[in-house]
Amino acid sequence: MLSVLIGVLSLLLIGTGLLYFLTTTVYGMVESQRLRRRELTAGKTPAGSARPVAVYYLVPCLNEEAVIGTTIQRLLVDEEVRVVVIDDASEDRTADVVQAVGGDRTLLWSRRLPNARKGKGPALNAGLRVVVADAKARGLDPDLVLVGVMDADGYLSEGGLSHVLPLFDEPLIGGVQLGVRISNRDTNLLTTMQDFEFWGMAATAQMGRSKLGTVSLGGNGQFTRLSALCSLGGVPWSTALTEDLDLALRLMRAGWRLTTTSQAAVYQEGVVSVKSLIRQRTRWYQGHMSCIKQLRGMWGSPALSNLAVLEVSAYLLIPWVFILPWSILFHIGLWELLGRLGNSGGSFGSSGLLVTVITLIAWYLLGFGPSLFGGYLYYRQDRSVGRVRAVVLGHALLLCNYVAFVSCWLAAFRTVKGLTGWEKTVRNSDGDLERLLPQQARSVSRGVPGRLRKLHPAPHPAESTVATRPMTRRDPATSAGTAPPAAPR
Repeated sequence: MLSVLIGVLSLLLIGTGLLYFLTTTVYGMVESQRLRRRELTAGKTPAGSARPVAVYYLVPCLNEEAVIGTTIQRLLVDEEVRVVVIDDASEDRTADVVQAVGGDRTLLWSRRLPNARKGKGPALNAGLRVVVADAKARGLDPDLVLVGVMDADGYLSEGGLSHVLPLFDEPLIGGVQLGVRISNRDTNLLTTMQDFEFWGMAATAQMGRSKLGTVSLGGNGQFTRLSALCSLGGVPWSTALTEDLDLALRLMRAGWRLTTTSQAAVYQEGVVSVKSLIRQRTRWYQGHMSCIKQLRGMWGSPALSNLAVLEVSAYLLIPWVFILPWSILFHIGLWELLGRLGNSGGSFGSSGLLVTVITLIAWYLLGFGPSLFGGYLYYRQDRSVGRVRAVVLGHALLLCNYVAFVSCWLAAFRTVKGLTGWEKTVRNSDGDLERLLPQQARSVSRGVPGRLRKLHPAPHPAESTVATRPMTRRDPATSAGTAPPAAPR
């Protein structure tokens, strides 16, 4: 009786999971092909377009001296861009590097303890106040201003922004999330598998979700319309562990559509050890699990279609309904299979042998089928991978599922215990730190030096906003606290 119940639950779980996976990925392939045919580029802006004319990148930093300089240089390639670096009380030379490489299009927002290090969400909200004030001073329409969020080691594919901007021609598009590529994917198998997951499977599934406008936002390569952020109030990013997913859900409820493109990508560094990967994924799963509380609000939102609500619900339930139960049922089924093979003693009749072969094939297809399809998706996204290697990586993905199993259970445990503290992921140096820091910048004290121009009064005495180009000597620590500026209209 128990085995029958387990079998029914397994089939139900597999069927539901495969339906969601295949629906999003197959439609994602179709949508990607459609975009390729259209050759979406930054061509002539159509009449009545809501395409942004200005872009601000928010780059939150905590001890990012190893990578922030190169990131700023890459982001400033596009002329319509300004970069806002939020230094969250770094203890290294992050601020020095920003000053050394930034020009008059780079703004440095310096947060200080005890008001700093409250999470990525509060840091982004602080940076947004800089954007709002600067956009207002420039007389920009918030509907035509784009706010991008980048990791300190993130950068776009060549011409990436030219593929993002046209997506905002439609006024109801509130956000765009680019697919992720791992910049150090050739370091080891672990980094390769992260690229496999992000670029092969997740990016394709995101394309499938774009039809409903329910694409999930990430913490890197995230673009949102300033007016969409302002519609959520003064603090659009929450203190949640996955503030990006929380933002996406709130934007959907407010009536904004979220989309993506297959024509561009954002690059980031992958973690290189199993321990670091489990720690990272545990944080992600815990944040994902905490967003389940928004499910009731999603179902009650008149801005979402029934199909959109159903898709979002399936996505939010993935850790609870799919990963945790499957981590148990998969091993129970495997144990029973091995037990049957062991009880046979190696002797099969003609019918017994047939049943055993069919059972093994069925188990292989159920266990490896989705992973092998993922291998095809990865090869389809990057032909340089090769067919044989894609098949091998598809098999390896099943082993990587154990990272998901362990991380998800750890996340569930932390959720039950109410644990929320985390250490940030350490970046690897790009080797250019000394080149980026001229001699005078290397010798200055850590933090924001005095020779900087204040742009406007700081919202808090312990925070200051400065341009990186040296001007008259002032002490930003003496700024009086004021209320954050109102959102421009």
